[in-house]
Amino acid sequence: MAGLKFNLVVMMVLMQFHGMVAQTTHVVGDALGWNIPPNGPSDYNTWASTHTFKVGDVLLFNFITGFHNVAEVSGAAYCPCTTANPISIATTGPARVTLNTPGIHYYICTVGTHCQIGQKLTINVSATSATPLPPPSSATPAFVSPPTLFSPPTEGTILQPPSRSFGSSFTAVIPFSFLGIALAFFY
Repeated sequence: MAGLKFNLVVMMVLMQFHGMVAQTTHVVGDALGWNIPPNGPSDYNTWASTHTFKVGDVLLFNFITGFHNVAEVSGAAYCPCTTANPISIATTGPARVTLNTPGIHYYICTVGTHCQIGQKLTINVSATSATPLPPPSSATPAFVSPPTLFSPPTEGTILQPPSRSFGSSFTAVIPFSFLGIALAFFY
């Protein structure tokens, strides 16, 4: 039974961390893979328009080694399919590219005329959605006292009985994983 509790605790902690660093793997072109597209560059433009890319996500370029490659190039090199001085190049398929910076990223195949006939991709990468909280400034007090539930009446005030609902004055948020850990110990 102790082993089951430990496994449950470990699973819950891993779920918490997975939520913090979740990434998405995008299979470029889906079933088409990274190949010469039958409809030219519109195939990859359409594919990219149906996805949201964030820093930390991974692009998976499925191609056969020796027939294709994937090079990240500058915006100036993208349109004319200039293959000199790529930012990076992967020649072994399938290739995994982690998106490390926000902004527009350009990818081409440098084999033969593959880029000129449409094997090219442009994506816009947004910053991650989880932004860290700024550190507290010296002007911010380290402790903020909770609101009082009762204020002494002033002269002439008609006293009302206190509300039985604490919903508006007290909010408790317990992450799912911590609740799961607590339940595991009492299981």
